[in-house]
This record gives sequence, C-alpha cells and structure tokens, in this order.
Amino acid sequence: MQRAEDMSIGRRIGALAFLATAYILYSWSWNTVDVLRPYIADDLDLSLTQAGSLYSAQALGALAGAVINGQLADRFGRRNALMAVMVGFGTMLVLGTLVTSYMQVLGQRFLLGYFTGSMYPITVGIYASLFGPAVRGRVASVIMGSSYLAVSLLGFASATVFSLGYDWHLLLWVGVIPIVMAAFAPLVVPNDRKMIAHGAAAHDEQRASGFPIKELFSPALRKRTIMLTLVSGLNFFAYQAFTGWATTYLRDERGWSDSAIGVSVSWMFAGSLLGGFFWGWVGDRFGRRSAAIGFFVTAALILVYLYAPISQMVLNLVAFSYGACLACSVVWGPWLAELYPHHLKSTAASIFNWGRIVSFVAPLITAQMAEAFGLSLTMTLASVVFALAAIIWMRLPETHRYVPSPRAVVAEAAIQPRI
Repeated sequence: MQRAEDMSIGRRIGALAFLATAYILYSWSWNTVDVLRPYIADDLDLSLTQAGSLYSAQALGALAGAVINGQLADRFGRRNALMAVMVGFGTMLVLGTLVTSYMQVLGQRFLLGYFTGSMYPITVGIYASLFGPAVRGRVASVIMGSSYLAVSLLGFASATVFSLGYDWHLLLWVGVIPIVMAAFAPLVVPNDRKMIAHGAAAHDEQRASGFPIKELFSPALRKRTIMLTLVSGLNFFAYQAFTGWATTYLRDERGWSDSAIGVSVSWMFAGSLLGGFFWGWVGDRFGRRSAAIGFFVTAALILVYLYAPISQMVLNLVAFSYGACLACSVVWGPWLAELYPHHLKSTAASIFNWGRIVSFVAPLITAQMAEAFGLSLTMTLASVVFALAAIIWMRLPETHRYVPSPRAVVAEAAIQPRI
C-alpha cells in the first residue's frame, strides 16, 4: 500500500490531467442530447414531446448510474470503474449513429446516461484520494472547467461540421476516443486498491462490502445524507425554475431577439466557467460551507434580473454574475467525499446526482405555475429555493477549517511578543 502523499506531484497532476480529459469527453457525450436534438428529431421524425423525452431518459439513466456505479467503484476500485464507464459511454455514443427508431434512441440515451452519470462520483472519489483538503476545491474547479470547456468545443465542432457540409453523425464518433483512452488509465491513474488516500491511515482503507449505500443511511449518517439530498434537489429545482426558463423570459417578457438571447446565455456560461475557479479557492481557504454565500448572492441576483429596470448590457452582467455564483457548488465534490469515511467516497459523491429526480418534475411544476401566475413570478421561486438550499447547506458539518494565507501567518508571527 502506497500513501498518496508519497507520490510525486507530477504523477498526481498527470492523473488529474487524465481525469480532466475524460471529463471533457463525458461532457461532450452528455450534451449531445441538447446540441444535436433538432437533428436527431429530423432524422427519426420525432415530435417535440418525443425529442424532449430523450433528456428525461438520459437523466433517469444518470440517476441509476450514479447510485449503482458509485457503489461498485467503492467496492471494486475506482480506477477499474473509471475504465468501464469510459468504455461504456464511448460505446453508447457511437451506437447513436445506428439508431433508426424512437424506441432505439430512447434506450440508447438511457444507457448513455447510465454511464455518463457515473463519471461525477467516480472522478470525485479518485481526486479526493490523490489530493489533500487544502487544494481539493481548486482541483474540483479544474474538473468543472473541463465540463464547461466541452460544451464550447461541441458547439464549435457542430458549427464547423455543418458549415463544411458533413453529416452530424460525425460528432458521435468522438466516442471512440474514451474507449481507446480507457486502456491507458493504468499507466496514468494510480490504483486506488493499492493506495492509502491522502490524509487517511492504513486502517481507514477498508473496502466497502455489501451495498455501500446502506452505510450512508446508518443511524450516525442518516440525517446528514437526507439533508445533503435535499440541498441537491433544491439546487436542481431552482436551476430548472430560473435557468430553464431564462431564454423564454428574455424572448416573451423582455422582447429580445434570438441573437441577443444567445449573447446573454454566453455571458451566463462564461460566468460559471470563471466562477468555478473562484469558489474552489474560497472553499479551500475558508471552508466548504463558506461557499454557500454563492447561493445567497444567486438568490438576490435573480430578483435584480427579473425586476430591476436595467439595460441589456447591465442585465448581461447580472447573468454573468449569476452564472459565477451558481458555480459555488463546485466545492460539493470534495465536501461530499470528506463528510463520509474514506471507503465511501464515490458512493457519497453520488448524492449530488440524487437530486436529479427533482429535475424530472420541475419543468412540469414550473410550467403550470407560469400559466397560472406568470413567468416572472414563477422564476422568482428559484430565488427562494436557492436561499433555502443555502440555509440547509450552512447547517451541515464543516470538513475543512479556515486556512490563513502565508502572508497572514508571517504577519501574525511578527507581532508576537518575544520571550
């Protein structure tokens, strides 16, 4: 058994680079359901309802994959699970070139979701074992940034493919890359079954047995697990209630053009990309619960976005700030891993995806509310829900205490009386 602390920083950064690349490919695969939706619908002659149900099938698969594969990763090895999942989602993406009916594409999207939904808990389990708590937030921000980068790459690649007159199915052949990459994981990613996680003692590295998820609901951990699931669910609901309706609001309530709406969405995405690095630093410096401030600010910005008489430029700045504050959840990866025993890291990280079950019903609930009370008032609900999520977040245990900057340590030492 080798201690993670004894591994060279170069080897651990190499493993992080591998995980970030795998995460780009995962995010590319996942987001094809949105970016390529109209082309899939045209190819298979799907109705709007059928086309929209592809996301529901994929999200349902993601929930199942997070619960099942997170446990398998803790029991049989996270590197082994990473390799299996990369082969799985790569294969499912390529098989998207062969579907010829609605039922086939529905099954393909469910299985694609099953494998992609496993990437978050498995990735968190690996990097939380390789790096110490003082840098885990910033490590998590690298992974989150990779996910946002993938969306940009997919958008750019789709525009290029269509401009050159190629068929959109070409974008699905990217699935070959993770299949090939998986074979190289043993050369880059340390074997967690033969490694003592960063900060753990040898006796902490027991293997999960039976169904690890049962330990999350043991008497000592049950309340914590339920509260975390609630925070995750509220996050997904609030996101759907506001972000899910943002483009509709700008078009129908503000009367913006399609191009102006696209610019506003880009501002929001850019905010999330940069905000992840900021909140990763905040979580490492001041503790995981300190990032809950992001949800409080998000709640306030929603009210400004909806009701303040501001220009397009200012509203785009508000959208940027909203996206940046929304990224405060980047600290959840390391936080979830730290809240539970070392042998449950991936199972615990899967709690993040448990909240997805709320996203199944959120669009239906908010749509009915919008018809009854108007879109602005419905989107205001997101402000209340984000604030409620932040309050619950603040009531959960802290796992990483305030770390003073080196400059502060030197300054404090300088004013200490000498004896």
